Amino acid sequence: MYKRVTEGWLKHGDFILLDLIAFQLAFLGAYCLRFGLSWPYARQDYMTIGLLMSVLDVTAAIAFNTMHNVLKRTPQEELGQTVQHCVLVFAGTTVCLFAVQIGDVYSRLTLFYTLLLHIAIGYGTRLLWKRALRRRGLRESSRSVLLAVTECRAKELLHRLREYPQDGWKIAGLVLLDRDAEGETVDGVPVVANLDGAARFICRAWIDEVMIYPDGMDSFPDALMRQCDEMCVPVHLVLAFLGGEGHRRISERVAGYQVLTTVLNYAGPLQLFLKRCLDVIGGLVGSVLALLVIAVVGPFIKKESPGPILFRQERIGRNGKRFQMLKLRSMYPDADARKQELMRENRVTDGMMFKLDWDPRIIGNRVLPDGTRKTGVGEFIRRTSLDEFPQFFNVLRGDMSLVGTRPPTVDEWDRYELHHRARLAVKPGITGMWQVSGRSEITDFEEVVRLDVQYIAQWSLWLDIKILLKTVGAVIRRKGAM
Repeated sequence: MYKRVTEGWLKHGDFILLDLIAFQLAFLGAYCLRFGLSWPYARQDYMTIGLLMSVLDVTAAIAFNTMHNVLKRTPQEELGQTVQHCVLVFAGTTVCLFAVQIGDVYSRLTLFYTLLLHIAIGYGTRLLWKRALRRRGLRESSRSVLLAVTECRAKELLHRLREYPQDGWKIAGLVLLDRDAEGETVDGVPVVANLDGAARFICRAWIDEVMIYPDGMDSFPDALMRQCDEMCVPVHLVLAFLGGEGHRRISERVAGYQVLTTVLNYAGPLQLFLKRCLDVIGGLVGSVLALLVIAVVGPFIKKESPGPILFRQERIGRNGKRFQMLKLRSMYPDADARKQELMRENRVTDGMMFKLDWDPRIIGNRVLPDGTRKTGVGEFIRRTSLDEFPQFFNVLRGDMSLVGTRPPTVDEWDRYELHHRARLAVKPGITGMWQVSGRSEITDFEEVVRLDVQYIAQWSLWLDIKILLKTVGAVIRRKGAM
């Protein structure tokens, strides 16, 4: 899911919140300087003025946009803007007190102390927070971007992106649009593919977004745009745009450029925050249940098959990022080694997923002398979906979400075509659209892809909640367990 860049005052909500905290500290300090160590909100009159000034502090930031370009300001410019903001709050307070004619109730010295301390604390916190954001951007680049650019604009684009370290850009490589330069470097960044091979590189590498800057080209790279649309990879196009049908278009600023962005769907910061809150709450509850399941079922696993209780498997997550997915071990330790010999029994005929009607690798499954197939603890674990519970630990870590698309194994992902990569446009989930639409009864991988893309296109928090409720019902009925 693409996270749209927030515009307007909400873009700097963190600075507004910090300034509000700075004001509260200033108000508390001013009151203590005037009246000694005591709590101002214990008095009704000072509680009123404290709340009034808090409202005015937020109002000044929004109405006068005092946080505009806060990340680009020099320390000198920041001091001037901080003084301006704090004076606006003080002036607004003075006007309000004069209007209601209660100014004589409050200590003028306390208000002046508040103004001075607000300037000092507010200025300091802004500088410290900007420094922390820049350091985090340099150390924890979280947005892997491939740059498709003409040779004459490559250095310019790299320079502009490096001016915005707080945005978390991780430059995965370059594609030169006007010549084949694969293997070369430009300003220290490798050219990872030519134009014809760019889509294949995007499909196989961890790429979150693509930025295309075609200035100087005789013809537009529309094939690359269509391939990115097919893979549901967000594309930032500088100055112009050719998008795919059904995709959403967003006008925004990226690294100082005005761009038009095409995505299948997008979510705002508030929506993603609420989804993460749902994940954390569900992850905490699920992790407690997972510990109970491990405590009860673990001894049976150890008894039937010596080895670890938990099974770690490398999976492909959002946009190709790899992670270790946890499951309660329901198979014998040599299950992966035996997978190839059982491939002919795979119910998914195209081999894009692996599912068997009866799997001899599952703990306790064996064929008796009379030919009867006997199941054991492993089959019970899978039928009741108990093996999925440790994935709540992945949810808490942020590798997975409660609802998303199921992450493929590495060998499955190696066979993906371009349009299959669309499944990786969101964080993988414990459950998802295709699981509640038929779960393991669906054996057509193209149908799985269609349902996953449908989920991405229609995503909302309410849709996640409905899928979770349906999943709980399916698990209780033991219908089509994974």
